Amino acid sequence: MKPCPPAVVLNRGVVLLFAIACGLAVGNVYYAQPLLDAMAHAFDMDPTTIGIVVTLTQVGYGLGLVLLVPLGDLLNRRRLIVVQTLLSCIALLMIALASSSTWLLIGMTLTGMLAVVTQVLVAYAATLAVPQARGQVVGVVTSGIVVGILLARTVSGAMADLAGWRSIYVLSAALTALMALLLYRVLPEREQAQAASGYRQLIVSVFVLFKEEAVLRQRAMLALLTFASAMVLWTPMVLPLSTAPLSLSHSEIGLFGLAGAAGALAAARAGHLADRGLGHWTSGLSLLLMLASWLPIGLTQSSLWALLLGVITFDLGLQAVHVTSQSMIYSVRPEAQSRLTAGYMLFYSIGSALGSVASTAVYAWAGWLGVCLLGAGINAVALAYWLLTLNSGATQRCTALPDQ
Repeated sequence: MKPCPPAVVLNRGVVLLFAIACGLAVGNVYYAQPLLDAMAHAFDMDPTTIGIVVTLTQVGYGLGLVLLVPLGDLLNRRRLIVVQTLLSCIALLMIALASSSTWLLIGMTLTGMLAVVTQVLVAYAATLAVPQARGQVVGVVTSGIVVGILLARTVSGAMADLAGWRSIYVLSAALTALMALLLYRVLPEREQAQAASGYRQLIVSVFVLFKEEAVLRQRAMLALLTFASAMVLWTPMVLPLSTAPLSLSHSEIGLFGLAGAAGALAAARAGHLADRGLGHWTSGLSLLLMLASWLPIGLTQSSLWALLLGVITFDLGLQAVHVTSQSMIYSVRPEAQSRLTAGYMLFYSIGSALGSVASTAVYAWAGWLGVCLLGAGINAVALAYWLLTLNSGATQRCTALPDQ
């Protein structure tokens, strides 16, 4: 087993910058969810197929995971992060200025592809952290992602009511440009141990890692299932909430995103538990919470309080599973953390895309109850899979060299 490279103690301010940058980047993927009906109206798209906006964003995210994230093991991560962030500004402006649905979908795909800078940042933070605190650092950075997702839904809904749905993309482009400057000035210049192979071999090695690492295979499958269920929940939620008898505004719908704030707390705590070797049991409990959450979510059209309870429980379990999985796979091959991230998150993206397109189709066919049954079924499969792998997924850990 290869020893881990010497780690550095991350300054709290730098960890906070990692978290904020991740939250801003991932928010670009989720702004559209409360705005689907407004986009459908603006471009005369069928409400039952508007989920393609979210799906293409996730497809772009998947392409970015395969083509861009592995570069973190080959290139200077600081420069890679800054360049991706600047390119994201262009993609966001493409959405804001879109004159047709074609340009909208192209912009969404590119935005999703470039948003994978989030995963480069998470892998970089894991590389810089001391092994004993790696899970905690990953948890804090991931909590920034959770907050970013929550604020994305809330702020985009409010901006749509105040200045139209395009305004959030103009605002995000400006903030993203500012973040690129901050990252350039603050990120450490430390170079990681780089992969010796060229780009083609680097991409191939992402898939080789699936053959070699059981932890990656198992955690990637859990990511596919759990994030598919997440998109089943979030993608069509705007449809029952915006129509009679509820008829909520975009701002009111966006506020439901804040109900998942517990997920940020779960992310930070789950990383700490993973550092203590409790990752598998944390995952099991979290999967149970996700499955149970669908009961109150199913009562949405008769009780908004039930939806609130369900969303809190669901996001808490989702983020705990996610951070635990990341902490476990980062301990396996320290020299390949960007590629491990790419492989794991590729399954996340596939699950998200499948969940998005399936949820809107099921909603058109069977309404909100059908959506809830689909989500609960996916979570039940995830729990069964966790039980099957419980005894075969022992966490592998690297041996840290003394700090230098």
